[in-house]
Amino acid sequence: MTAEQFVFVVAALITLGSAVGMVTSRSVFVGALWMIAVFGGVAALFILVGAGFLGIVQILIYIGAIAVLILFAIMLTPRVMGDPNAPRYNRQWPLVAVMTTGLAAVLTVLVLRTDWPLAQEGTPVITGFAVELGKGFMTTYILPFEVASVLLLVALIGAIVIAREE
Repeated sequence: MTAEQFVFVVAALITLGSAVGMVTSRSVFVGALWMIAVFGGVAALFILVGAGFLGIVQILIYIGAIAVLILFAIMLTPRVMGDPNAPRYNRQWPLVAVMTTGLAAVLTVLVLRTDWPLAQEGTPVITGFAVELGKGFMTTYILPFEVASVLLLVALIGAIVIAREE
């Protein structure tokens, strides 16, 4: 197993563990934080398989926008954290466990039987539009890019101040 394959397996396990944490957490807020970890793991997987543009888009759009929007909505909704004494699982979890195990078995068989072609050596990971987009963000549009990030940070801090309980 090469170092790249090892990193891929570790990133996949972290992503799966975060997904399990997301769907089993009692708090919606904690579930949203686990969701951010899942999005980060998926971005890492995209980058490791050579789809760097999709990895960057995953970070910018899903982590930077969608997840922050969900966190804002959660923090600004009163009493969204739920009842800590509520049961963790409902009556349907045995059915879901059986179906999930079956799906995992089918996917494992498909992954093991598929002939996965490898990329040619020397093929650049990021090409074309992604390179131009990165150059644009780091040269021509660096000031608007940084201003937008500062505005998002200020909005996040403001939402935390508004949402905190006295």
